[in-house]
Amino acid sequence: MDTQSLSAFLEVAETRSFSKAGIRLHLSQPAISKRIAALEMVLGTPLFDRVGRQIGLTDAGHTLLPYAREVLQQIEDGRRALSQLSGAVSGRLMIGTSHHIGLHRLPPVLRNFTQTYPDVDLDIHFLDSEDACTAVLQGKLELGIVTLPSQPIPNLRSQVVWQDPLVVVVAPGHPLAANPAQPPKLLDLAQHPAVLPDEHTYTHRIVTAALEAHGVAPRIRLSTNYLETLKMLVAIGLGWSVLPRSMLDDSIVALDLPELAMKRELGTVWHRSRAQSGAARALLKLLGVEP
Repeated sequence: MDTQSLSAFLEVAETRSFSKAGIRLHLSQPAISKRIAALEMVLGTPLFDRVGRQIGLTDAGHTLLPYAREVLQQIEDGRRALSQLSGAVSGRLMIGTSHHIGLHRLPPVLRNFTQTYPDVDLDIHFLDSEDACTAVLQGKLELGIVTLPSQPIPNLRSQVVWQDPLVVVVAPGHPLAANPAQPPKLLDLAQHPAVLPDEHTYTHRIVTAALEAHGVAPRIRLSTNYLETLKMLVAIGLGWSVLPRSMLDDSIVALDLPELAMKRELGTVWHRSRAQSGAARALLKLLGVEP
């Protein structure tokens, strides 16, 4: 039994797909099938039920799953601990970040990091912040650079790197911006459709909690996880939204609503009890975070 076969097993178990597992591991579907077949041969039992296009775990697969996760995580923890002993900043560093942070906050940090530590193989996964936190908890990623959750998550450490003020925005020709001399009232927002982040995101929870505290129930026309897409939808007049102040330009305008103060905290998350590699510690220090 080897770790490559266990990795293939985990990916198929989670995606319920040989092809999706291959994409995650940068392998062909036949290569994934070969690794699963080899593992099943060693164990002497099928690990997956294959009925048509449906793939599910057998009883043996369900039994193996937690042990496979633990074995691979222990090996990864060992690799990270050894990298600290050597003092060398090298190897593979897997991080997750949102598209917005990756576009607007990380480029200068990552440029500095890659120039300073050229021996590090930086593996960046663009995910929703919520998914990145889950991946760090599961040991799939070493660090997340994300919108921080408003409530602590057990076993996850976090530290703020950037404060991200939020503002209500509309298109320049929107009715809420029609009279600059008489700014709209907060309750006026409920009379117009909104386009907001998806309800499962930390940003949506921050926004709706702030609005509900003032008795505003937004009439949501549609939702999407991508802030750049929301900005485009606002700019064409589809509705009002709440976006980071840093995204303001000539295509959208911020409404003057001083009683509505909203912000996100952007920062890093890592597992509380797992070893950190030298590369992870170096990146945290560049972000101004003490591991």
